[in-house]
Amino acid sequence: MAAAAGLSPRLVVTPGRRSHSHGRRRMCCAAAAAAQGERKTTVRSKEGDAVELCRVVNGMWQVSGPSWGRYETPAAVDAMLRYADGGLSTFDMADISRTLLSPAAPPVPRRGVVRPARCSGGGGAAAVETAASGAKVCTVSNRGDSLAICRVLNGMWQTSGGWGRIDRDAAVDAMLAYADAGLSTFDMADHYGPAEDLYGLFINRVRRERPPELLEEIKGLTKWVPPPVKMTRSYVEDNINRSRKRMDVSALDMLQFHWWDYANPGYLDALKHITDLKEEGKIKTVALTNFDTDRLQIILENGIPIVSNQMVDAWGGWSLFQALLQTLKKVSLKHGVSISTVAVRYILNQTSVAGSMVGVRLGLSEHIKDTNAIFSLELDEEDMNSITEASNKGRNLMDIIGDCGDEYRA
Repeated sequence: MAAAAGLSPRLVVTPGRRSHSHGRRRMCCAAAAAAQGERKTTVRSKEGDAVELCRVVNGMWQVSGPSWGRYETPAAVDAMLRYADGGLSTFDMADISRTLLSPAAPPVPRRGVVRPARCSGGGGAAAVETAASGAKVCTVSNRGDSLAICRVLNGMWQTSGGWGRIDRDAAVDAMLAYADAGLSTFDMADHYGPAEDLYGLFINRVRRERPPELLEEIKGLTKWVPPPVKMTRSYVEDNINRSRKRMDVSALDMLQFHWWDYANPGYLDALKHITDLKEEGKIKTVALTNFDTDRLQIILENGIPIVSNQMVDAWGGWSLFQALLQTLKKVSLKHGVSISTVAVRYILNQTSVAGSMVGVRLGLSEHIKDTNAIFSLELDEEDMNSITEASNKGRNLMDIIGDCGDEYRA
């Protein structure tokens, strides 16, 4: 919930409990109950191991690569000292923070659901053709741009590495089998390993071995995830041409654009060049991946014809999310704090939650004051009930996604 504002809880530390699909976990933890204003909690294993933690954890994922901005070691360490001096004394990190992520291999955006891009206010909005519950195809559109896609997309993230060696011929055979079964839309990215190259091999086999009617149904949606460099026309065009060549198409069916650092407004330059390339026939439709509402509003107001914004949408959709934000905003105004502070406080008030992780951009930006406000905020019964009521209108994510981590394994 807090992802829409300054604080973004990345992890919730909970007592171990029975998984719906994986049996009992090897280590069951118990979290000591904490009052609303209490900073620390203790998590214990059945075997007697215990550790005392700050209930708001400083997440250090943002040091993992240049997408979050360049950081200086002394400044980062000074920032960590300030967090600790401010009472935020627990830090969360991983051994892969620097070794797996680089400008050449940026972090992979989380898979999501393609949804029409919408934003309140002016600037225009995309539309999606209403489809019956059993329909396989729908159309996303904005102004004169439209694209018919299968409502279940074949995500090719797993070709990016870490899921086993990809056999080229077997992969293309599998893509043909999916297409023959009516699952004709494939989602990939410039950095999903050989995904775009596999699509190029696949689409050539469709041209040679399948009827023209099937070729018309096939759609290849790719993402471009550039590093935060100057977005010149030549730089953008070179990258788009590279994807066109790899996918062996004259025009990309959909280019989904991702941008890591909103402090760098270069995303508008990139999207304007992308729109020019669309007008020249090199791209059929332009979309976004994981853009927030504020940036989507700016983009639409600049006349960029966005047809969709891929976001994680399993909980309940755009309108329900907006309703939840309005509820959080009402509570935040009542207490004079940010929406994200309310959201994290609400999560911490759940009986099963020991702590919530908030990302830190060490040496680049700080939110110590806002984070500490979480501990002094006391939500009353009316606050808790209103947020719970809004939240309960969405789907049960345990039923939709499964146990923790299953969203990556599904």
